[in-house]
Amino acid sequence: MGGNTPCASCKLLRRRCAKECIFAPYFPPEDPHKFAIVHKVFGASNVSKMLQDLPVHQRAVAVSSLVYEANARMRDPVYGCVGAISYLQHQVSQLQMQLAVAQAEILCFQMQQQDSSSPSMAQKEVDEKSFLLQNGFGGNFVPHVLNNVNLCPSGNNVVFPQEQPLKRESLWT
Repeated sequence: MGGNTPCASCKLLRRRCAKECIFAPYFPPEDPHKFAIVHKVFGASNVSKMLQDLPVHQRAVAVSSLVYEANARMRDPVYGCVGAISYLQHQVSQLQMQLAVAQAEILCFQMQQQDSSSPSMAQKEVDEKSFLLQNGFGGNFVPHVLNNVNLCPSGNNVVFPQEQPLKRESLWT
């Protein structure tokens, strides 16, 4: 940029925006918060060094990543975006478990409709579990789900296992 209007970084750092300012193309003066948060988390000197070490065609993507990580670090100073990823992975596995239970319930209803004779409940539960495992319903967590859920209990209800709260674990332990 250079010239009359300093870029967001030069404005925040209260310095003159040179024509070859490395921040100008990525931190426009209309969006000062973007640079402020990156500066607060990483420091202007570190960001400048990172951008100078990258080819020009990769700098915009790097700035986008820095802004994303800085925002995540402001929300969660310890885990940053890794905390958000872990939280979402936990939600995905809970939803996969609920899906497996729902598929087991559907299978139970289908088997009850097809089965005119009534084998013992224990034999029916074993058959349903082996069918689910053989057909890959729910991936590798199905045995855990099936051990904690009663398939086709009296009243045709499937009992969902208790949801566990999200636990934060260190990446290095």
